[in-house]
Amino acid sequence: MSRTPPKNLLILIILAAAALFCTMPQANAHEHGPQKRTISLAASGAVKATPDKIDITTGVTSEALTAREALDKNTEAMAQVVEALKSDGIDAKDIQTINFSVAPVYEQRKEGTAPFIVGYRVVNSVRISLRDTKKLGAILDKVVSLGANTIDLIEFGMAEPEALKDEARKLAMEAVTANARLYAEAAGVELGPVLTIIEEDAFIPRYGSAAPARMEMARDVPIEAGTATVEVRVRVTWELE
Repeated sequence: MSRTPPKNLLILIILAAAALFCTMPQANAHEHGPQKRTISLAASGAVKATPDKIDITTGVTSEALTAREALDKNTEAMAQVVEALKSDGIDAKDIQTINFSVAPVYEQRKEGTAPFIVGYRVVNSVRISLRDTKKLGAILDKVVSLGANTIDLIEFGMAEPEALKDEARKLAMEAVTANARLYAEAAGVELGPVLTIIEEDAFIPRYGSAAPARMEMARDVPIEAGTATVEVRVRVTWELE
């Protein structure tokens, strides 16, 4: 038969539990001291530059009744193009094959009938990295004269984009710091140490020009590179004093 604890004993147990709860460490907003006052701003830095590197995608497309004949025609023309590029001072490492294919050419002469092979097509394309941009017009004219019949893309870029990015980063930090000082002065406080620096975005332009519509080119084809802008955006957080 169970016995009920005396009433006084129950009261003592409840009081002891309450006392223990009160002595336990409690998490509160002041455990780590007052919250820091901060300011967080973002700004961009931009550097304009003239592209000093051009990538050209060009090649030879040949067709013939047999695959062997199409391949021989293509190989002869492509060999002349590559040799001319090297003789113009373009390093072998700046000439890269990006596409090579041999495929049948089909024709369907009557609706409802199965297409049949009428010949073969060979495609050989290379990407040329041109580091002397003044040679662009002459190079385009030469490769077309020697048998290149496709120019798919002319892409302008920077040979050393990281150096320009670093300059843009410095300008972005100068801009965001100047803005933060202005805000702090207006608020009657002072900037403390930097807490975080986050690079939100970095843009290095590469832009292409469509290939000329006509392949019968005159000497020094007029294509202008213009200027490009390298931009970096940063966000910085300071503690306020």
